[in-house]
Amino acid sequence: MKVRVRKLQERRGWAFGFAVLIVKPTLLATTTHEWIDGHKLPESGGCVLVLNHVSHLDPLTAAHLVYDHGRIPHYLAKSGLFKNRALGAFLRSAGQIPVERMSRNAAGAFDAAVAAVRDGQCVVVYPEGTLTRDPDLWPMTGKSGAARIALETGCPVIPVGQWGAHEILYPYAKKPDLFPRKRITMKVGDPVDLTDLLGLPREQHVIQQATDRIMAAITALVEDVRGGRAPAERFDMRRAGIRPTGNPRKKDDA
Repeated sequence: MKVRVRKLQERRGWAFGFAVLIVKPTLLATTTHEWIDGHKLPESGGCVLVLNHVSHLDPLTAAHLVYDHGRIPHYLAKSGLFKNRALGAFLRSAGQIPVERMSRNAAGAFDAAVAAVRDGQCVVVYPEGTLTRDPDLWPMTGKSGAARIALETGCPVIPVGQWGAHEILYPYAKKPDLFPRKRITMKVGDPVDLTDLLGLPREQHVIQQATDRIMAAITALVEDVRGGRAPAERFDMRRAGIRPTGNPRKKDDA
């Protein structure tokens, strides 16, 4: 489909409008897409959208999905980027969220995301925290950020399983493969049920339960769009001894 499924409900800044004029035609020229069950994206109100992560292009394709369904995606960006007057103005107009690096446990990112959700924004989170290192690009174990935001705010957590962006830009590849056009498929799931955890103390085992449910929901959707079965045990970077900034593999033509 080449038109929005829903009309935009939120006020968009000039920068977001400019980005739409540049990015969306580029995506339409280099990809075809299939949005499945997009009506499950909330039309309004604060929420966290959680997706698997297979390419550095994922934020663009996710933005395409969200925008087509009448919302503006909000991502967390390092506060230092906002110190440049021109870049900061662009990012603020585009609705992005400045994050102060307050501590090693990412308290600044958590506080900023919670505030954005409470302000009614759709915050996009990749729970794996980085591009998947699974050899077959299945979702890995998740980090706790999305779960903690949801438990703090009680907002809906909307899982999305996506596939196809890696064919344009494989993890850690340096050159995109733009043509022929690649197909991007995204399937939106039902909100992850965390109601029984909301009233419990924010202890680690509670946060882990929420994180596991989120990753299970994403993985089930990825299985649907890929038509396959994920490994029984998710890839764990820590057990594999891989640092988040590592570059363990490249595609043959990278």
